[in-house]
Amino acid sequence: MKRLAAAALTGIAALTLSAAVQAEPDGEAIYNQACMACHMTGAAGAPIKGDEAAWAPRLEQGMETLYDHSINGFQAMPPKGGHLQLSDEEVKAAVDFMLEPVL
Repeated sequence: MKRLAAAALTGIAALTLSAAVQAEPDGEAIYNQACMACHMTGAAGAPIKGDEAAWAPRLEQGMETLYDHSINGFQAMPPKGGHLQLSDEEVKAAVDFMLEPVL
């Protein structure tokens, strides 16, 4: 009986972890945690969220380039904004959130 209970708990834990891993990243929460300090103030030339003129030339390069620069770093921006624990998908979600007002 104890083995059955242990197996059931292990199965439930695995399903819970699997569901958590498959959940969509929260772009707004990631932006607030990792991106806002520079992209709200324009620090080091970072384009400010919602500034259509600042984002226009970057958008002309395409989303894949924006994602690449955000993930791998570009000019003054370090890879993943200095938050290397973020997954590529989390960084992309933050970029998408940042661009919502100008798309």
